[in-house]
This record gives sequence, C-alpha cells and structure tokens, in this order.
Amino acid sequence: VQLQASGGGLVQTGGSLRLSCATSGFRFNSYAIGWFRQAPGKGREAVSCISGGDRVSYWTDSVKGRFTIARDNAKNTVYLRMNTLEPGDTALYYCVASPAGYCSAYGPDYAYWGHGTQVTVSS
Repeated sequence: VQLQASGGGLVQTGGSLRLSCATSGFRFNSYAIGWFRQAPGKGREAVSCISGGDRVSYWTDSVKGRFTIARDNAKNTVYLRMNTLEPGDTALYYCVASPAGYCSAYGPDYAYWGHGTQVTVSS
C-alpha cells in the first residue's frame, strides 16, 4: 500500500491549493481516504474524508465551505481542494486510508498513512 501526497506549497492568505493523494496497492474504490493535518506545536487533527461509498465528511469547522474532497476512482487518487486559505491552515497534511471503508475522525482507525505535504499560508 502506498499513499503519495502532493500539491502543498507556499501561498498568500486567500489563495488556493489542491492536494492530491495518489494511491496504489489496494482496492481503492472500497477504502475510505482522508486528510489529517498537524500544525507546528499542535496536535494532529482530522480535516476531511471520503468513504468507499463516496460519503464525505469535514470535521474541522474552520474548513467547512472552503475545502472540498473528491475521489477519482479511475486514477486511484483523492483530491482536497482548499480555497480561501488562511494562516491557520498552515500545517503538514497527511493522506490516510482505511480498508474498513467508512470515515472516522480518529487517527488510529486508519491503517495506512502517507508522508505529508507541507502547506504554508502567509499573512
């Protein structure tokens, strides 16, 4: 199982980024794929997830209405579109996968974690 996160970078407040999580080695369309983030000096938090049945969840109130998660089963890839970025979104973003197929805000429920991609939003 491999999860490769990409798309992070440095943007100004109000800018946009699209993170990608390219996967391989498992039955992609049956897994729940999500994003967690960890800001410097803070704990890890669940951001969003899309289940094997394409049900989406957003757990961080501050991203609701600004972030959109979607999956492309043909490319085995999940995307996180992030609009109107704020300095508070600065973090290392991790792509995660769960064979159980349902989404959870609890990190240990995800069996697989990719390396993170850094998002930095300047004020």
